[in-house]
Amino acid sequence: MEFLGTTQLASYCGTKNSCLFPDLAPTSTTKDTYQSYYLPGYCHLSSWRPSLLHRVVSVPPGSNKQFNPTGRPPTVLPALRSALHARYSTRDWHQENMVQLKGSEASRCCAGRLNADSMRLIQDKDQLTYQMQEDSRRNLGERISSIDFWRSELTYELECLLKETQALETAKNRLECAVDEMQGPLKIALECLYHREKRKGIDLVHDDVEKNLMKEVDVFKDCQEILTKIAQKISQQLGIMRDAQHALEQDLSDKNSAHFIDEKCFNLRNTSDSISFYHGVEKADGSVSVPATWAKFSEHNIRCSQHARANSVKLREDAEVGLESTSEEMWNHFISTNLAFNNRIAEVADAKNKLQAQLAKILQEIFQTEDTILLLERSIKAKEYPLKVAQTRLEGRTRRPNVELCRDAPQFQLVTEVYTIDNTLQTLKQRLKEAHDTLQMLILNKSKLEHEISVKANSFFIDKKCMDMRKVFPSTPRLIGNT
Repeated sequence: MEFLGTTQLASYCGTKNSCLFPDLAPTSTTKDTYQSYYLPGYCHLSSWRPSLLHRVVSVPPGSNKQFNPTGRPPTVLPALRSALHARYSTRDWHQENMVQLKGSEASRCCAGRLNADSMRLIQDKDQLTYQMQEDSRRNLGERISSIDFWRSELTYELECLLKETQALETAKNRLECAVDEMQGPLKIALECLYHREKRKGIDLVHDDVEKNLMKEVDVFKDCQEILTKIAQKISQQLGIMRDAQHALEQDLSDKNSAHFIDEKCFNLRNTSDSISFYHGVEKADGSVSVPATWAKFSEHNIRCSQHARANSVKLREDAEVGLESTSEEMWNHFISTNLAFNNRIAEVADAKNKLQAQLAKILQEIFQTEDTILLLERSIKAKEYPLKVAQTRLEGRTRRPNVELCRDAPQFQLVTEVYTIDNTLQTLKQRLKEAHDTLQMLILNKSKLEHEISVKANSFFIDKKCMDMRKVFPSTPRLIGNT
């Protein structure tokens, strides 16, 4: 049976005097002190006096004669007359007994009603107290169930948050490892550019290799910047997740404490040893929340954690995409640069081979030109003797006497021979000069070819050295941060 509110007031309650202790009947018969009874449920009894046996008539003052209007004889002892006036009649005696009996009966009925009402009140209050205690115990049980529910939710969310935090830290470590791995290829590309600055002459050209190397350096720096920005975002997100983790742990710790306290309160019984009086504790309300705000607080913490986990998942996806895209882009540029290097090395080697072949031909031509010069010198020297003979003959024929100085055929032949030999000598000397010039030109070309060959050899050596340096490139797993 459930009681709502308070019990009705019993018939004995009110502003009237208690029937358990009625006022005692006065014994004095004087007019000033004699009062009537007042009993619950009964009317006021009018004041009464016992009737006198003799009627008293007032005597005029100054008269010495006793006056008796009733005609009855006076009392034997006049001194006891006042006592006769205080006596009651039989009717008064019976009436007083009836009053006492009625008063006792009324007191007994009132006491009976009081006892019955008290027993009913005790039962009602016992049942109400038991019901209130059971309601409080049931409410504590429901509260413990609510705390268990939110504890399980907080625990599950905390475990998910910790797993996501660990995964995000792994992604951050991968990004940092990838950035560190890019430092090696970037350094190699820069060293290749520096080494290629040592090329000489015409080989110091802005070729495809240099363009690819410069683009490769830019790509490596851009990839490092992209991954570094993602790592910075992950660091900020880790701070947010640590805040969410702290809020969940604090809330879970509070829930555990509240669960322990409420479970202890739930297990308290009337026979427990730890119960005691704490007067005034019901007046001090230290609550800081209501059930709605209490549940909303944990729900807010869980929602913040879920939002942080969603952002973490997005960041991890961005990090994975960034690692894969940067790795692929770096590999593509690395391969294209190596291809340009191979093409350039082949071109330099081909040019060097052609120059060496031309140098061999030049050397052969120099040898032949030197032989030709030698033959021309010998031929010029050989033509001097015939010229001397012809000139000597002409000079000797000039000494012929008189008419013997005839312009005969021998004279004409000798003159022609001298002019012919002289022209031959001039031609041979001119050809010798041309041969010497050609030899000098060939020697100059030889020197240029040797220089060009040395330049090509230097370029070939530099590019081969760069290619040897570029043989080591991080693998794809290392580029995406896996060790």
